[in-house]
Amino acid sequence: MRFLSATDVEALLDLDALVDAVAAAMADLSAGRASVPPRIAALVPERDALLAAMPAFLPSAGALTTKLVSLFPQNRDRPTHQALICAFDPATGTPAAVMDGRVITEARTAAGSALSVRLLARDDARTFAVIGTGAQARAHARALARDARAGRLLLAGRRVDAVESLADAVRRDLEGTGPAGLPVGRRVSVEVAPSVESAIREADVVSAATHAADPVVRRAWIRPGTHVTSVGFNSTGDGEVDGETIRDAALVVESRSAAFAPPPTGAIELTRAVDRGLIGRDHARAEIGELVAGMARGRTDAGEITLYKSVGVAAQDAAAAMLVLRAAEARGVGLTLEL
Repeated sequence: MRFLSATDVEALLDLDALVDAVAAAMADLSAGRASVPPRIAALVPERDALLAAMPAFLPSAGALTTKLVSLFPQNRDRPTHQALICAFDPATGTPAAVMDGRVITEARTAAGSALSVRLLARDDARTFAVIGTGAQARAHARALARDARAGRLLLAGRRVDAVESLADAVRRDLEGTGPAGLPVGRRVSVEVAPSVESAIREADVVSAATHAADPVVRRAWIRPGTHVTSVGFNSTGDGEVDGETIRDAALVVESRSAAFAPPPTGAIELTRAVDRGLIGRDHARAEIGELVAGMARGRTDAGEITLYKSVGVAAQDAAAAMLVLRAAEARGVGLTLEL
């Protein structure tokens, strides 16, 4: 069995190939070709935390995996999300690999958002705003900067010092020669916005990646034609996107059944919007896999607001894990252990 550390995973994961792998996985999920049961979780109420299990069988990728992921939003000295992914031989059920899942979770979540931008953002989108200052915000900045339309990244959050630190880290990422570095010749400016509101008002694409219990993305700030992505998870508040945005936007999700399920599976924003009568449970225009496969329509005009609300599905983890495992096998990376 192969053991892959976070450092191994980060070095092996091709961010451009990942978006394509996530696209294929989402198409398989929407077509019923993947087995992805609902996420389950053990709750740790005193820490507002959970430990979730996310199994998946993705035949097209030769993937049989499960992820164990903890979410401890009060963590300050370590990541809020920590995870392991176990990969099994789909022909025999034999354990094949154990790898860090934190890096994969960050990267595949951002890849899903990047895929939605590819499919739903206007052709002339140039200014991309990232709301948040944590690991997911950094992963989203990396992923969005790779979009050929992106010329400007606006970073915003509640604390200016944290946003400035994030901006420095993102600049290092994009200027580096590692997997997160931009292709030769690509240049994207990275700027610190004076406020979340100002960033959203200027942006063609808004990507929210927070643990906010109250909305940080508000309908009054969103210009016509903006594409919004939201990956923030909160199980007790109202979430990071307000109900008016959800009501007015063309909504795209990974899985209708998952997105509209109660937490910890679904999105609290959608639950609240249904409870308040702002939308019905049939509000989602499409699953993103349906857009990939051409089974549903995406943006209908330049002035339409579109919203991709992600809850994270195990098919994405499976696709990413197989990219990593195949690269590790080809390069002889990782520690081989006997169980």
